[in-house]
Amino acid sequence: MADFDAIYQDEIVDEVLEEVVALSPEPIVIRGAGNMTVFGLSNRFNVEFPAGLVSRVAPEEFKATIQRINSVLKKTLPLNVKWLFCGCICCCCTLGCSLWPVICLSKRTQHTLNKLLEWENSHLYHKLGLRWRLTKRQCDSNSMMEYVLLIEFVPKTPIYRPD
Repeated sequence: MADFDAIYQDEIVDEVLEEVVALSPEPIVIRGAGNMTVFGLSNRFNVEFPAGLVSRVAPEEFKATIQRINSVLKKTLPLNVKWLFCGCICCCCTLGCSLWPVICLSKRTQHTLNKLLEWENSHLYHKLGLRWRLTKRQCDSNSMMEYVLLIEFVPKTPIYRPD
């Protein structure tokens, strides 16, 4: 009798997936290029087209995505800076509670950027085998953390059909 509840590992599929993962290139990192940073989030990203995206994405599409991200940052970060300034002035009197609005606004900005990137991914970049993410990375020069745009190459998994 055959055991219907048993799960068997298929070695052929595992070997194919390991080869696909090994062939995917390193993700492209786009760092903030602005002159102001609030809680690790820069006020703009550079619109310069990275060489790793040649023949994958049109430069116009890349530039349009970066401009949409920069427009969100342009709307939200000046308000965050004003609240940070007010929070620092009142910090001693309120025992640090005056910095909570800045933290909440920063989280809201990150959430807005993540929603924008999800929309971009679902409408364009997933079809091209790419995925954009906003992620924290350690700065090169010091131990501080910064938010960067990470463009990952998503491997297209082959469909295995046993004959």
